[in-house]
Amino acid sequence: MEVLKKMWGYLIFKKQSGPKSFNLKMMHGINRISIFMFLAGVIYMIIRFSK
Repeated sequence: MEVLKKMWGYLIFKKQSGPKSFNLKMMHGINRISIFMFLAGVIYMIIRFSK
């Protein structure tokens, strides 16, 4: 359950402790975009194949 809470906090852009460099912030932003794109693709495939 703790893992799901951390993932949810990560996805909703919850501030995490510690200083971050610009490169690390950009990497996290790209990771969020890829997670959202993956979830959108999974939802699309579920809808497409359920018909």
